[in-house]
Amino acid sequence: MRHGGIYEEEVAGKAYDGILLRRFARYVSPYRSAIIAVLLILPLVAACRLAQPWIIKLAIDNHIINGRLAGLETIALAFLGILLLESLLSFLEVYLLQSVGQRVMADMRSELYRHVLHLPVTWFDRVPVGSAVTRLTSDVEVLGEMFASGIITIVGDILLLIGIISVMLWMNLKLSLVTFSILPILIYVAYTFRRRMRQSFREVRARLGNLNAFLNECISGISIIQIFNREKDEERRFSLLNASYRDANMPVIFWDASLYALVEALSSIAIALIIWYGGGEIVKGALTFGVLVAFIQYIEKFFSPIRDLSAKYSVMQGAMAALERIFALLDTEISEQKTADSVQESQKQENAEEFSLSTGPPLIEFRNVSFSYQDGNDILTSFNLSVARGERIALVGESGGGKTTITRLLTRLYEIERGSIRIEGRDIRELPLENVRRRIGVVLQDPCLFTGSIEFNICLGDEQARQRVLKAAAAVGADRFIERLPRGYEEEVRERGNNFSVGEKQLISFARAVAFDPEILVLDEATASIDSASEQMIQEGIRGMMQGRTSLVIAHRLSTVRDADRIVTIHRGVKAEEGTHEQLMCARGIYFRLHQLQFNGM
Repeated sequence: MRHGGIYEEEVAGKAYDGILLRRFARYVSPYRSAIIAVLLILPLVAACRLAQPWIIKLAIDNHIINGRLAGLETIALAFLGILLLESLLSFLEVYLLQSVGQRVMADMRSELYRHVLHLPVTWFDRVPVGSAVTRLTSDVEVLGEMFASGIITIVGDILLLIGIISVMLWMNLKLSLVTFSILPILIYVAYTFRRRMRQSFREVRARLGNLNAFLNECISGISIIQIFNREKDEERRFSLLNASYRDANMPVIFWDASLYALVEALSSIAIALIIWYGGGEIVKGALTFGVLVAFIQYIEKFFSPIRDLSAKYSVMQGAMAALERIFALLDTEISEQKTADSVQESQKQENAEEFSLSTGPPLIEFRNVSFSYQDGNDILTSFNLSVARGERIALVGESGGGKTTITRLLTRLYEIERGSIRIEGRDIRELPLENVRRRIGVVLQDPCLFTGSIEFNICLGDEQARQRVLKAAAAVGADRFIERLPRGYEEEVRERGNNFSVGEKQLISFARAVAFDPEILVLDEATASIDSASEQMIQEGIRGMMQGRTSLVIAHRLSTVRDADRIVTIHRGVKAEEGTHEQLMCARGIYFRLHQLQFNGM
C-alpha cells in the first residue's frame, strides 16, 4: 500500500559504502589535522585499556595470591593513573571529533543550500519542499552522529580488538583459541545484520521526507483546511504517513535489538568457555588465577565495542542512507540550459523562416517558440512576438492559454524546447543567466515576502537596490502606508508577510521591482490582489515605473490594459490577434468577446 500518495519518495537503490565515503572525504579533508590528532590519540586510548587487565593480573599473581602487600600500592596508583590518562585522552578524542563533525555539517549544509538555490524550477515541480528540507537538516544531522560515535571511533575499536587478541594469544594460546571459537558466528551475525539494516534505514529516511513534505504543505495551507472543515481528513492523511514512518522504524528496532541480544549472548558464552577451560587449567597448575581474571576482563573489553556495534551500525547505516540522498541532490544538474549545439541548430531552423524585421533588432523577440510542461501537450505552439524598446505590451486570454509561460521562458525559469527568444538580437541561451535576469524585473500575482524588514524585502540585501528603496516605494505609492508604521522601513515582516494585507504586500513587491531598476518589466496579474481603491492609487505609480522601460503585462482585468501600446491575445498557446484596444474592439474577435463578458456580463 502506498501511504504517501504524491509524497511517496522512491527509496534509493543499491549503494556502495566505499564510493560514498570517498566522496564524503572531500568535506573532511580541510580538517585533516584534527583527524590526524584523533588517530594519534586512539592507539594511546587502546593502550590504556589494554594495560588495565594486565595490571590487575600482576596484582593478583605477584601480590594478592602470595600475600605480599609490599608494592601493591604502587600498582594501585599506576592503575589509577592509567584510568585518569584514559579519561583525558577520551575527552580530547570526543571533543575533536564533535568539533570536526559540526564544521563538516555546516560546510555540507552551505553547499547543499547553495546548490538548491541554483536548481531549475522543474526540480521543485517534482520534489516536495519537505523532502528537500529533510536533506538539508536531518540528513546532515545524521552525519554529525556518525562523527560522534561512528566512523573514527570504529578505528579505535579495531585497534583495541587487535590489541586484545594479540595480548590474549601471547598470554595463553590454547585458552585464546577456545575463547575465539565463537568469532565465526559473530562475523556471520554482523554481516547478515548489516545488509538487512541498510535497506531498513533507506526506508526510514524516505518516509521521514514524505512526512516533512506533508507537514510543510499542511501548515502552509492551514487557513484553507480550517475554512473548509478538513481537519479530520487531514488528520487521517497524517495518520497514514505517520504510521508509514513508524512502520519503517520497526525493522530497524528489531534488527538493532536482535544484534545487541545476540552479541550479549555470545559474550556470555565466551566467558563461560573461559571459566570452564581456564578453571580446568588452574586445577592442573597450567594457568594462574591472575591470567584467568585478566582473560575475563579482556573478553569483556573485547565484546564492549561489539555490543555497541548495533548502535554504531544504526548510526553508520543511517549515515549511508543520508549520504545517498544528499549526493543524489548534489548530483542534480543545476541548470537545464541548452548546449551551444542545440542553440545553433535552433538558429538554423529559424533562419529558414521568413521574419519581417525593422531596421534594428527589437529588444525582445520570440521566434517560433514551442514549449510543453509534459511531453505531447504543448502550452505554446510556434509563438512569435516582437517587442520594441520602451513598448508596453499586454498579454490577455483565457486561463491556461500560455501567458505566464511566456514570462517564465523569458526569465529562463524554464528552457525553450523549440525556437528561440532573443534580446537585442542575441539568443538568451547564449547570454549569462545572471545578466538576463538582471535586465528583467518581475511582479507576480502572489507576492512573496521574506522575514526581515520592509527595507530588506524591497532591496533583498542588494546594496545598489538599497540606495533606491525610498524612491522606489514612492514611485508605486507604497511609502504612504510604510511611513505610517511605527518603525517605517524597519518594520518587521513576519513569515510570508502575514502581518500585512495582500494589497500592502503587493505594493512592497512593486517597490522591489522598481528598486532593481530593470530594463524590462514583467507584471503577471500584478494588480489582481489589489482592491479597486488601492489599484487606482498605484496606477500612476505603475505608469511612472514603466516610463522608459519595456513592459509585458499579463492581465485578466482588461480595464488595466486599455492604454497599452499593443494588446496581444493568446488563445491555446498561439497568438490569435494583436493591436490596440480600439483596433481589437473593432475586430470583434476573442478580445472583444472577453471584454463583453467582463463588462456586460455576456
